[in-house]
Amino acid sequence: MCLGIPMKITEVKGAEGFVESGGLKRKANFSFIKKPKRGEYVLLHAGFAIERIKEKEAHKTLKALKETRMIRHAI
Repeated sequence: MCLGIPMKITEVKGAEGFVESGGLKRKANFSFIKKPKRGEYVLLHAGFAIERIKEKEAHKTLKALKETRMIRHAI
């Protein structure tokens, strides 16, 4: 099973940049996302942003992950 964590794009520098969720900041590769923009939410898997998602869906998913104790943080 693969797990993509919803994260917010905080910085874009070409095909790379940074994402953040619940105070955790990670480097991300945006090769799979066309024209990534700061403030958008993406699913991050193994350092790659694999899909854009809506903010509401990101919060909903993070809440569920937190409730199941798969993660300790939330946005």
